[in-house]
Amino acid sequence: MDIEVINVAIPIILLILLSYPLGRYMAKVYKGQKNFMDFLSPLENGIYKICSIDPNEQMNWKRFLKVLLALNLFWFIWGMVLLVFQGVLPLNPDHNIGQSISQAFNTCISFVVNCDLQHYSGETGLTYFTQLFVVMLFQFLTAATGLAAFAGMLKAMSEKTTKTIGNFWFYLIRSFTRILLPLSMILALLLIFNGTPMTLEGKQKLTTLEGTEQTISQGPVAAIVAIKQLGTNGGGFFGANSSHPLENPTYFTNAVECTAILLIPMALIWTLGFYLKRKRFAFCIFSVMLFAYLTTVIIAVHQETNGNPKIAALGISQPSGNMEGKEVRLGSVATAWWAMSTTASSNGSVNGMHDSLTPLTGMLAMLNMQTNCWFGGVGVGFMNYYIFIIIAVFISGLMVGRTPEFLGKKIEAREMKIATIIALLHPFIILTGTAIAAYLTANNSSLASQWLNNPSFHGLSEMLYEYTSSAANNGSGFEGLKDNTSFWNISTGIIMIFGRYLPIIGQIAIAGILAKKKYVPESAGTLKIDTATFSVMTFAVIFIIAALSFFPSLTLGPISEFLTMK
Repeated sequence: MDIEVINVAIPIILLILLSYPLGRYMAKVYKGQKNFMDFLSPLENGIYKICSIDPNEQMNWKRFLKVLLALNLFWFIWGMVLLVFQGVLPLNPDHNIGQSISQAFNTCISFVVNCDLQHYSGETGLTYFTQLFVVMLFQFLTAATGLAAFAGMLKAMSEKTTKTIGNFWFYLIRSFTRILLPLSMILALLLIFNGTPMTLEGKQKLTTLEGTEQTISQGPVAAIVAIKQLGTNGGGFFGANSSHPLENPTYFTNAVECTAILLIPMALIWTLGFYLKRKRFAFCIFSVMLFAYLTTVIIAVHQETNGNPKIAALGISQPSGNMEGKEVRLGSVATAWWAMSTTASSNGSVNGMHDSLTPLTGMLAMLNMQTNCWFGGVGVGFMNYYIFIIIAVFISGLMVGRTPEFLGKKIEAREMKIATIIALLHPFIILTGTAIAAYLTANNSSLASQWLNNPSFHGLSEMLYEYTSSAANNGSGFEGLKDNTSFWNISTGIIMIFGRYLPIIGQIAIAGILAKKKYVPESAGTLKIDTATFSVMTFAVIFIIAALSFFPSLTLGPISEFLTMK
């Protein structure tokens, strides 16, 4: 067990160390400064020319958002058409059929918004064509969209007074060519060298050691897994996701993939510091996020390695901890680490069954998504944290009797209204969806048997987790839920739309509004945002909002289940 803990601690340390230079590099990319990837400029200029894009055009926040939303709408229509008609399209050696309208709606929305919630089994639900030209394409697009939105906010925060926040297309293309594509190629090569398939051939028929014939699915797995992890997408090529031995072949690939989940989200905090020339401010944010993340990892590892108390009460030894729903190749420690990493970001990939996690570990996974800002998704992780910074600055300013200011800009009623709405939107859509589903199952035993594998506390947790994952653009599930029905496909699809686009609109709007305001130079009375005190204040705001919003539902679900197990 000690070796397993060390094997998790080392990748986390390496991840922290790698995030700093990567963050500095990404700041240069978005500032347009010289860097070692400048040899790609002719390719980027060619893309601008073919698409009739002026990369030097400066957009205000409203035009920036219009371009972002229009692009996403186009790709949604593209994905719907391909998913419904995939059965008659090429690259379908296994003859998979097209998806139903409700399933295609859910799948397409899921990948467009970077959620990757999968109400289908990967290798049988999609063809190679849609795996490549819907799933993998969208995983690049949505990650680049989040990065572009983040870069626009950086531009707005860095200027003293401006009406523009940069060029969406410039940030989008650079996110593709200079960040996501190079890192994905490196990770894909590591996976190929360690046994992950990369082929367009159909299923293989093999004879097992017992002499029986078995059909093995394969495909262009390595390329898709690379961007699924680095882009905090999470949608697995195989239905079993990263617990599948071809998607995650070894303990080494498990460590590499899990590290890749948080690499860019962590690095972006340092990008903020280098871009704004406020590294101490970035360090404070990084420290809060890292503290919250490591706390969940430590508690989860403790819970999973101690095993199930119900089994222990029977006198059965559990030397490897709670191994129900876990891959024996990976063990309880690596699975607990992955569960916290995938929910602290908006990744959502899994290397074990979250439905089999101990109650408190399952609760922590939900809390990570309910706070939705401990590193988070690429770009949008800090953007969610930004809302809480605005609220914390406002409260702190009132406490000391000064007009709240953030980076030299006064925070007034308009910005606070938007920030408050966005902060409360997340719990509102999660709890509303859960309440409707709980009401329907409680009053219809037929629906309850069709939708849920488990009754009582755990059944509620399954529904709460599904909507939490959808709203947080995460995509993981407890998987005890029978989710491929019209109700779950449509309801979670609507939640995913609200959970992705309304926060981005609000966050960019606040940044754009503040950017236009007159800059007020810092003075001795200015609230310092790069101190331990303000860091604690921000953490307290996040914790209080999450606790007040979700504690009652968590009490009825995982906490009650934990108490019954004791």
